[in-house]
Amino acid sequence: MGAVTPAKALTPAAPSPASPSTARAINDRLALRLLQEEGPLTATQLKAMTGLSRPSVADLVERLTGAGLIEVVGESGEQRRGPNARVYGIVARRAYLAALDVRTDSATAVVADLLGRPLAQAALPVDAVDEAVDVLEALAREAGADGLHTVVVGAPGLVAPAGELRSTAGLPAWHRDLVAALQRRLPAAVAVENETNLAALAEQRVGAARDLDSFVLLWLGAGVGAAVVLDGRLRRGASGGAGEIGFLPVPGTGRLPSATDCGGGFHALVGRDAVAALAAEHGWTGPVDEAVSGAAGEPFLDALAERLALGAAAVAAVLDPGCLVLAGELGHAGGPALASAVARRLTTLTPVPMEVRATTLGDSAVLTGARLAAREAAQADLFAP
Repeated sequence: MGAVTPAKALTPAAPSPASPSTARAINDRLALRLLQEEGPLTATQLKAMTGLSRPSVADLVERLTGAGLIEVVGESGEQRRGPNARVYGIVARRAYLAALDVRTDSATAVVADLLGRPLAQAALPVDAVDEAVDVLEALAREAGADGLHTVVVGAPGLVAPAGELRSTAGLPAWHRDLVAALQRRLPAAVAVENETNLAALAEQRVGAARDLDSFVLLWLGAGVGAAVVLDGRLRRGASGGAGEIGFLPVPGTGRLPSATDCGGGFHALVGRDAVAALAAEHGWTGPVDEAVSGAAGEPFLDALAERLALGAAAVAAVLDPGCLVLAGELGHAGGPALASAVARRLTTLTPVPMEVRATTLGDSAVLTGARLAAREAAQADLFAP
């Protein structure tokens, strides 16, 4: 093969000017993003934020209004009455969304508008998947929707990059049956995502990680899982298995995990049953959430922090995310006190610095993340050029 001439290899091609239709599409998407992120705006505010000329802003407002994507939602008190005083906002009723938080033994659904604002919420029956879809459809009607545009399901277990919920140990069959029933019966785009990933999305957008580009969320509940966000992006891994930290081999379990059993891994130390047993060793017989919140005493909390730091140290050594967010029922119960105890223990286990924070969203994180994901998917579809 002949050598490549350096000058040709390094000289970029001259950019092609955007066509008028492409430029309009770019401007429209920019305006819609600003309206979604900043709230209702006047044409004058859109002009200042976009840098577009007044005629260009007038044209895009007319196009977006004609497409039924934005509407006048009020008048600005800072402007005199007239066209410049009109405040424009996204038409929230243009599409309705549903978010589902599906646990091993329960399911909750919320219906929201195109802005992601929750309108109605209810528990869904488990096992009876067709009945669950019936309840979701009734919930949509209660919210004023004739139908749903996008549905996002948060579920435990592996989710392949293509969106397929894969079988893992302890995952009930009705999880996959429910997703299939939703796809079969609803004229909506139905997507499934790992629950911990959705919790991380929520913490990144509106929770404890709002100011971070990189962090790992550690979900502590009946099981244990992790979500990895690096450089602002959720990382799923080649097979969707990134964050299956319950299978991480750690000292203190007495055995090793297997491909089908995480009982010998990190799960055996910090899963809900393991934490309850640890609390009992410290003389606590009450609810495990209360033990983690501090009722079982400081020696118990230090022992739990010791266990959590084992997994956190491995995360720090391999990923160096800079921050660990403790989430899930137990992470929420432990709050800042547990986070501080884990951070103190980490300083003795790894030279890699890692801040530890407690969730600010608690048990609502999965539903919140599912709503955000549904909103983004629906807007990407409806706002496409």
